[in-house]
Amino acid sequence: MSFWDDKIYEVAIIGAGAAGLMAAIQCSHLGLKVLLLDGKEKIGAKILMSGGTRCNVTNRIVLEKDFETENRRVLRNVLSGFPAPKAVKFFEELGIKLVLEEGGKYFPSTHSGRTVLEALLREVKRSGVQLDVPRKVKSVQFRSRLFSISGEEFSYHSKTVILATGGLSYPGTGSDGVGYSIAKSFGHHLIETTPSLTPFESDDSDWKILSGFSLAVRLKLLTQGKKEIACKDDFLFTHFGFSGPASLNMSRHWLRAPKNHEVKLTANFLPAEGESEFREKLIKEREREPNRTLKRFLSEKLPSRFIEVLLKKIEIPESRVLNQLKRDERQKLLAALFHFPLKVTGVVGYQKAEATAGGIDLKELDSSTLESKLQSGLFLAGEMLDVDGRIGGFNFQWAWSSAVTAARGVAKKLQTD
Repeated sequence: MSFWDDKIYEVAIIGAGAAGLMAAIQCSHLGLKVLLLDGKEKIGAKILMSGGTRCNVTNRIVLEKDFETENRRVLRNVLSGFPAPKAVKFFEELGIKLVLEEGGKYFPSTHSGRTVLEALLREVKRSGVQLDVPRKVKSVQFRSRLFSISGEEFSYHSKTVILATGGLSYPGTGSDGVGYSIAKSFGHHLIETTPSLTPFESDDSDWKILSGFSLAVRLKLLTQGKKEIACKDDFLFTHFGFSGPASLNMSRHWLRAPKNHEVKLTANFLPAEGESEFREKLIKEREREPNRTLKRFLSEKLPSRFIEVLLKKIEIPESRVLNQLKRDERQKLLAALFHFPLKVTGVVGYQKAEATAGGIDLKELDSSTLESKLQSGLFLAGEMLDVDGRIGGFNFQWAWSSAVTAARGVAKKLQTD
């Protein structure tokens, strides 16, 4: 081997987040000479931040329907190539004990994302991956059958490249969209990006007294009174608006609704109970205990503080006894409990978004390897692609699955070239 050959990597991975770290480990396990670059000195910030710093690494059941994309065939192939049970096994083999929690969520038993990051970094080092940070890549070019990867005062050469630079969420972690620019320089197209899994903003001051208060709801999004999207999960009132899994999951749909259509977001505050069933209970309770107050009746199903705010908003005195509840008040109460219109003025945005919706168009990639159809030897993985999942470990599973797919694709290409 010549000196020049010794300086050529078989694969250069740009981005050392979840997808990049997994891709580096998998490529090394496949016997490849691997270079891993990242623009930040301290890598893996999103792993440390995710799941309230606990790192929800995957879910017990991961299905195609848990994600949004414009190309489900690629999504399906990638998820089936490295499904959730294999991700669980991978982390357990790294020495991480995982615990299964409500909703099928897997967390490290230490309840710390640092456990996950440190295990990945140990395996990167053990596997012989060359990790070079901070190295902010500014340009990737392909000449004479080699990729030239360069930035300020550095340049590397590699036979293949995996782009795993992330999207635009939490820009302070280094997600600045550079991967989009590199992919576009090779002719790739970007499906419009928006924040995903980000809180809603609202100027409805009545709810702000409940800041920090959480309850289960069913949110429903109506576009032009026709297209309906529903989500049932925990809902959190904040000083700036609404958060919690229900709001976060719905945010991408609210943002990506057609701009010229009316968008209406409503909340069902009794998602476990039917509206007609509740109406019958209300009538029976009025007959059984006519002097019982409405607040006391509702307190069997909802917290007292929430009831006070809700009744204030619909202008029904909380001291109103059931026998004196007027028909129009009963209708207002049912509408408020099961179809309350939430006033949303916007979203917090990328700075608090857990994922990015949109991204590089999957139809421009090989569905079995994630190799670019426009540039031989260029592979893409992770959040920069047009895939975003709901809350519950799904976006991490996409990172692991897409990284493994790309790594296998690199190995296959190098064997056949």
